[in-house]
Amino acid sequence: MANTLEQLKPITTIVADTGDIEAIKRYQPEDATTNPSLILKASQIPEYSGLIENAIAWAKSQSKDVEQQIEDAGDKLAVNIGLEILKIVPGRISTEVDARLSFDKTASIAKAHKLIKLYQEAGIDKSRILIKLASTWEGICAAKELEQEGINCNLTLLFCFAQARACAEAGVYLISPFVGRILDWYKKDTGLEYSASEDPGVVSVTSIYNYYKRHGFNTVVMGASFRSTGEIIELAGCDRLTIGPALLEELSNSNTPIVQKLLPATEVVAAEPAMSEAQFRWEFNEDPMAVEKLAEGIRNFAIDQGKLEVMLKAELTS
Repeated sequence: MANTLEQLKPITTIVADTGDIEAIKRYQPEDATTNPSLILKASQIPEYSGLIENAIAWAKSQSKDVEQQIEDAGDKLAVNIGLEILKIVPGRISTEVDARLSFDKTASIAKAHKLIKLYQEAGIDKSRILIKLASTWEGICAAKELEQEGINCNLTLLFCFAQARACAEAGVYLISPFVGRILDWYKKDTGLEYSASEDPGVVSVTSIYNYYKRHGFNTVVMGASFRSTGEIIELAGCDRLTIGPALLEELSNSNTPIVQKLLPATEVVAAEPAMSEAQFRWEFNEDPMAVEKLAEGIRNFAIDQGKLEVMLKAELTS
């Protein structure tokens, strides 16, 4: 009997949520995703030292200003790691825009253009890249413009239906609704434990998936941020699931039978008119979990970006 991971693959595209090349080779996912926290972790892998050296040298060739060099080195390192991953996965790599730009549409678009240019200079077509942006109103608006240019986006830090609906209406290629972080909030708030089928994160992603399919939205739903294999199994049939190495290992060592839980709609009906900015902000504001977890996620990604820049600055000035 095939292991649980192999049973999942025919009904859900598996994406590796890591920057660790060896883990990606081991589990053979279709795509991979990175973020500032994963880039920071990957930068500490000895085998990546050459990628850091290359990023430092490139940054020095671009500018004499140290602060600009730090920014350039960070962007180049993220792309260098993405390039290594693209040698292994047949599909796409998601590379994230600096979280500190989450409320600046213009700067987010400029950063996306820079990252795409770095990939193209390395011979990678934009069709293999997903630009990751936080699911703020500004991030969603930036993604709408990028999608119209033919640059596909992955909207991350997505915690509630208002964010998901706005992304679909903006024509975003893919969303990453978080599962485990939603569960974390509810467990802390209520003091309760939840079965996998009742897990608030699983319920949220299932609701989003069903809404997209019922109304014919093409935006890909990629469940993310898992705390257990139970959550993953409950979302079998989701368009994609991005999973970290530890849970990929658990799934590959398990023989739990997979039953497809998420199924395409049998009938498509027209959606409501698109949300206004005011409507989005009100509906988002009405969900305290989403408000808290989005802010926390942006802050934590910014903190890890800062740690990475401290490391790069030491390399640049040594």
